[in-house]
Amino acid sequence: MAQREEGNHMKHQNFETLTARYEENISLAADWLEGRGLIVEDAALYRLGVVNDDSPESGPYKGRLSIPYLTPNGVVDIRFRSMLPLGPKYLSRPGAAAHLYNVPALWRDAKQIAICEGEIDAIVMDLYSGIPAVGVPGVQLWKDHFRRVFADYDRVLIIGDGDDAGREFANRIAGTMDNAVAVKMRDGMDVNDLLLYEGVTAVKGLVA
Repeated sequence: MAQREEGNHMKHQNFETLTARYEENISLAADWLEGRGLIVEDAALYRLGVVNDDSPESGPYKGRLSIPYLTPNGVVDIRFRSMLPLGPKYLSRPGAAAHLYNVPALWRDAKQIAICEGEIDAIVMDLYSGIPAVGVPGVQLWKDHFRRVFADYDRVLIIGDGDDAGREFANRIAGTMDNAVAVKMRDGMDVNDLLLYEGVTAVKGLVA
């Protein structure tokens, strides 16, 4: 057990070091962030960064947006999003476990919370909806034990993308919690699209 705890501590320290390194390059993502309706100051709240070195641990993700998974105990993982319309949109580390994204939102005093499909949608919802939001890194990566942390909320909004997979995700997760409701998104839309095309008022409208 002690060896496992020491190993986890070392991993968290390494993720913290990498997150701090990538944060220094966030200005390289300014144009991409602007295109998503976000600004560098928004990115700083979630410690987003850009991978810009060729080290063995960073090289496979060079040029990508780094998305750290923050917890009260430190950074437990990092995912990487392409800022180009080429290749896979997201990359995870080999062997990475599934975690909820934006765990600090769970520590805010709120009666409602949103669970989004994807990290960027969670950020947009967290910033602009008026309620905290967390994310799941893909419709297949929800774990049944995640639902336990939402038991004390009056209402949990499950927001998938506006496609068959996203709606199945929202309905499936909402069906596991008595206090949850699936939010139906318009065809082809996600939370970030809603911000871009219809503005902050439309994002807040998801809560209503």
